[in-house]
Amino acid sequence: MYDAVTKKHFSDSNDKDPFWWNEAVPIWVTNQLQENRSSAAATWPGTDVPIHNTISSYFMNYNSSVSFEERLINITMWLNNSNPPVTFATLYWEEPDASGHKYGPEDKENMSRVLKKIDDLIGDLVQKLKMLGLWENLNVIITSDHGMTQCSQDRLINLDVCIDHSYYTLIDLSPVAAILPKINRTEVYNRLKNCSSHMNVYLKEDIPNRFYYQHNDRIQPIILVADEGWTIVLNESSQKLGDHGYDNSLPSMHPFLAAHGPAFHKGYKHSTINIVDIYPMMCHILGLKPHPNNGTFGHTKCLLVDQWCINLPEAIAIVIGSLLVLTMLTCLIIIMQNRLSVPRPFSRLQLQEDDDDPLIG
Repeated sequence: MYDAVTKKHFSDSNDKDPFWWNEAVPIWVTNQLQENRSSAAATWPGTDVPIHNTISSYFMNYNSSVSFEERLINITMWLNNSNPPVTFATLYWEEPDASGHKYGPEDKENMSRVLKKIDDLIGDLVQKLKMLGLWENLNVIITSDHGMTQCSQDRLINLDVCIDHSYYTLIDLSPVAAILPKINRTEVYNRLKNCSSHMNVYLKEDIPNRFYYQHNDRIQPIILVADEGWTIVLNESSQKLGDHGYDNSLPSMHPFLAAHGPAFHKGYKHSTINIVDIYPMMCHILGLKPHPNNGTFGHTKCLLVDQWCINLPEAIAIVIGSLLVLTMLTCLIIIMQNRLSVPRPFSRLQLQEDDDDPLIG
């Protein structure tokens, strides 16, 4: 990432400057500033940075060599014994992301082994929370920020074949690349536009609205988006057999979400939601006022026991059922009206022979 105003560069190895973080307010900061509460984090990005002069009450600096077990021990200790109490905690784990990049998601043998290990670790988490008497009282959300798709050496987009590297500065690379032109922007755009049929090239102002990626100053003048499974490179090969960051409408980019706790319905299955919808849902559970965001709380209401909602299948069934009832009632009313309005045929009174006898003698 690059900030054109300050000329600063951001990198994963140098991410402690609050300058890069202060445009947003993460939920762990909100949790501490709005209420007399604590937040805790085990190797979660940004929790060791003083964002708006606030860091997570308890945290572990990110270190990929720290085991899941050590992270779990710290998180459960903070949840069980802290003052003020920890009401929001996060735990980050590198898998299956790391193995997905290394092997690719279609490597059944290796990925099955990795997923089995993750399943065992989640089991350890559940057992630890049960042992501490926290499992039935905590709301636990397990999810990811992305999916993964298969890549290969046969699907590379080499920018050096299309344009001289001296014409631009590459800010971010594959599958979404950010380009800062050194010469006329239109010329750089046109050269890149004709580079590959497996890559979309956008001027900043033409980026699709559904990406919500147009207005920040740190978005570069030209953005490249590779097709699913294709990798943007600079005259080199790629060691990744799996990657993410592609168009978020692709099913392969969709992560999963599982939730358990007193706030959630048990055994409920929900249709797809946007990952940003989780933020207002968590704020609701914590009783926090959310900061401006692109999430929609209404998309997650059906997950929560304290919210009334009707999901799409139920709504369709109710509408169809109501229409059927109205149709039947209408038909019955029409039939009854027709019966009441049918005129009786006139017939002259026919007298019998004894009808001349007086009725009163």
